[in-house]
Amino acid sequence: MIIKEKALPYPPETTPPLLCPELKPVVLAHENPWFKVRSRGSFYTLEYDQPQVAILPVLNGNSVLMLRVKRPLIDDCPLDIPGGGALPGETPVRAAMREFAEETGIEIKDPSRFVPELPISEMPGRMPVLLSVFRVDLDAAEFEARRPHDSEIVSIEAVPFPELTRRILDGEIYLGPIIAIIARLLLRTFAAGHAADKC
Repeated sequence: MIIKEKALPYPPETTPPLLCPELKPVVLAHENPWFKVRSRGSFYTLEYDQPQVAILPVLNGNSVLMLRVKRPLIDDCPLDIPGGGALPGETPVRAAMREFAEETGIEIKDPSRFVPELPISEMPGRMPVLLSVFRVDLDAAEFEARRPHDSEIVSIEAVPFPELTRRILDGEIYLGPIIAIIARLLLRTFAAGHAADKC
């Protein structure tokens, strides 16, 4: 097994690779329209049929656009960020653009505004593919001009960076991948501010 120094952003048009192709034999244990369960060697995996994406929408450089999403399996409408699965033949960046428009009502037609971030592992013990993450920067005019969004979205709010920390510590933001994505943003912002203080 190779120890990797770090994860690198995937090119926006590239489907994330399977990280364990050497684990064999591969046996299909279950399938449905959304994902498959496979036995790879002695490990059971959960594998989506299409790449999954998450979008980190940063508003005015100081807030994150967050959604309250209906999640019946956890009986809650937790704070989340836009994301979902690609359609067949859709690249990760195109999936990010579509999911963002559907879930926020904000349509951005320029794919170069969706900047690849470092990918993350959602469940390292079960999912052998990393989640593609994209950052998109927005201004207040785009936010105010948004159209209706998907019915699974209860509400949309802009959460200022300092408030993100409090909501994570208080448990209001508790979805693991979302915490990881936001933590990277906050740590990067903190590091940039700290470096500026030293000058």
